[in-house]
Amino acid sequence: MEQGILLRELNHRINNGLASAINLVSAAAVRAEGREAKRALSDMVELLHGYADVQQALEMPRGKALIDAATYIRMMGCAMRRSLLDRMNIRLALATESLPLQPERCRRLGLIVHGLVTEAAKHACFEARTGEIKVKLTRIGAVVNCVVLDNGSRSVRGAAGRGVRISNDLAKGLGGRLEHGFGTDFTSVVLSFPLTERERQANCAMAKRRIIRSPSRSKVTPSDASALYPGAKCPDRGSRPVATRPDPNPARGAQPISARPAPDALRELLSPGHVS
Repeated sequence: MEQGILLRELNHRINNGLASAINLVSAAAVRAEGREAKRALSDMVELLHGYADVQQALEMPRGKALIDAATYIRMMGCAMRRSLLDRMNIRLALATESLPLQPERCRRLGLIVHGLVTEAAKHACFEARTGEIKVKLTRIGAVVNCVVLDNGSRSVRGAAGRGVRISNDLAKGLGGRLEHGFGTDFTSVVLSFPLTERERQANCAMAKRRIIRSPSRSKVTPSDASALYPGAKCPDRGSRPVATRPDPNPARGAQPISARPAPDALRELLSPGHVS
C-alpha cells in the first residue's frame, strides 16, 4: 500500500477519534448541572474543535496538482489560533506570498511551521510582554525562505529539543536546513529550501502573469492582507488550499541551495520598517 494511502487512513482514524470525543463531551455538557461545569465542558468542546481543525489543515493533500503553500499555511495558522494560541494570549501574524509546491513538500512545510510555532508558544519566555509569533513565507529566485520569529527568549539549548529535531529532519527532506537565532527579546528560526524544477517553472510562470496583470508593485496581494490586517477573515474551516494545474514536465530534482537568502530574509523581518 502506498505511503500516501496509509497516511490518509491514519488521518481518517484520527479524525474519527476526535469526532467521537467531541460528541461525548458535547453530550456531557448537555447533561451537566451547574453553570461552571457546563462552561468547562463547552470550553473543552471548543478546544477539541480547534485540534480537529489543525488535523484537517495538516492532512496530506490529494492528487498531484501543485498546492498554494500560502493558503495552506494560513489555514493552519487560523486553526492554531483557535486550538492553542488564543488561549495562551499569543498573537500570530502571517505574511505569505503565493507559492505553488508539490503536495507532499507543501505538507512537510506545514508540519515544520506547525512544529516551530508550537515550540515557540510552549517554550518562549515572553515575561511581561504580550506574546507574538510571526511567520513570513517568501521566495528569492529558486529558494524558499520561511521565517518563524517570536518576541520571547530561549536558551540555545532549546534548539536541541525533540520537536526541533523533527523539524530538522523534515527540512532535510525538502533539501533544506534550519538556522536558529537567539536574543534577549527574540528567538528566530529560518527555514531555507530549494524549489524543484517543476515548482520553479510554476512560480516563474505565476510571477510573469502577475507582472503582466499588475505593473505596480506597491499593491497588497490577497495573500498578504490577512497578515497585515489582524481583522482579515480566516479561510473557512471546510476550505482547502487552491491547487494549480499540474505541470506536464516531471520534477527533475532540486536546485543547489544558496547560503545567502536566509540571513537576508531574517534581516528584512527584523528591520524597523517591517509591518505585520
